[in-house]
Amino acid sequence: MIIVSGCLAGLNCRYDRQPKPVEYVIQFVADGKAIPVCPEQLGGLTTPRLPAEIRDGRVIRADGVDVTDDFNRGAAEALYLAKLVGAKFAILKARSPSCGCGKIYDGTFSSTLISGDGVFAALCKQNGIEVKTEEDI
Repeated sequence: MIIVSGCLAGLNCRYDRQPKPVEYVIQFVADGKAIPVCPEQLGGLTTPRLPAEIRDGRVIRADGVDVTDDFNRGAAEALYLAKLVGAKFAILKARSPSCGCGKIYDGTFSSTLISGDGVFAALCKQNGIEVKTEEDI
């Protein structure tokens, strides 16, 4: 079983309520090979919501509000689901503060990328789940 970002499966769960559907991800879900998750929603955040980026190890919304606890809670819930279904692999949304893998935005809301992982992607890696983005596959 594969864990995939809900927005890649066509769900309207991104901060801006705009899905980022990827056909092969949708097919994995349709074939029962993947389960879509949105760690941000699982953490209690609403959709739509203000964008957030990671800055100095904290997740900060564009208006300056710290939502780190929500992101951590959602990542833990999504990890629980991944473990429940025995997932060893995840396809997550590139550059997301939850799901980004390898590159994330720098926290200045200037579209500047830095090396790093989103909260959920990092937790997956720490727990032995291989993570790729939709751009890696």
